[in-house]
Amino acid sequence: MRIRLLPAALLALALTTAGCTGSDGATSEQEDPQEAMELAKTTLDETSGVQLRLSTADLPNSVQGVSSAEGVGIHPPAFEGTITASISGVTADVDVVATDGKVWIKFLSPTFQEADPADYGAPDPAVLMATEGGFSDLLVSTEDLAKGEEVRGGTNNEEILTEYTGTLPAELVSVVIPSATGDFDATYTITSEGELRQAVLTGEFYPGAGDVTYTLDVDDYGTEQEISAP
Repeated sequence: MRIRLLPAALLALALTTAGCTGSDGATSEQEDPQEAMELAKTTLDETSGVQLRLSTADLPNSVQGVSSAEGVGIHPPAFEGTITASISGVTADVDVVATDGKVWIKFLSPTFQEADPADYGAPDPAVLMATEGGFSDLLVSTEDLAKGEEVRGGTNNEEILTEYTGTLPAELVSVVIPSATGDFDATYTITSEGELRQAVLTGEFYPGAGDVTYTLDVDDYGTEQEISAP
C-alpha cells in the first residue's frame, strides 16, 4: 500500500495585519496587504514553533492524499505529528517525524522507518518552517492581495482578526504540493499582532479531481518542543 505524504502543512500560506479598532477604542494604522504579508512571514520565521492543523472536507475518493494532519513545526526546521491519509476512500493514520533533511513514518509497523517523501510526490514536511525556500516564502508571493473584513475570534472572541484574499500560481503551490495545477484562491486570517491564524487554499491540488479546499489552522506561537530522529 502506498501512502502519499503531503506536508502537514500544505500548504501554502499566510499573512498578517497590523492594528485595528477594538472594543476598548484602541486603534492603530492598518498596514497595506503586502506589508501584512511581510509581517506574517517574519512572525512565522522568528517563532520557536507553532501548532498546525490541516484539514479538508472534500478530498475526492478517487485520489490518494491527505484528509487531515496535526502536529508541531519548529525552528530549526522540524516537524512531528500525525497525517491521516486517504487511499481510495479508506483512511489511515501515519505518524511522521521530519528533521535534518530526513523523514520517518510509522505505518503498519511498531517502529518508525525512514522514507523518501519524493517517492510520494511530496517534499520534506519540515520545510514548512524553513525561513528561506520554505513555506513562509509563499506568504510574500501571494498575488492580487486585497484586505477584507475584520472579525472577532480566538478564545472568548478576544482577538480582532483581519481577512486577506489573493491568488497563488501552481508553480508556487507545487513547492509544497507537487501535483498542484492552475491558480489557487487564498484567504488568510491574521491577528493584529501579525500571527497567521488560518489559511484557506482552494484549487486543483490533484489533476483531474476538481477543486479541493484545504484549511490550515496555526496556533500557539512560541511553542517549544524537541524533535529528533526516532
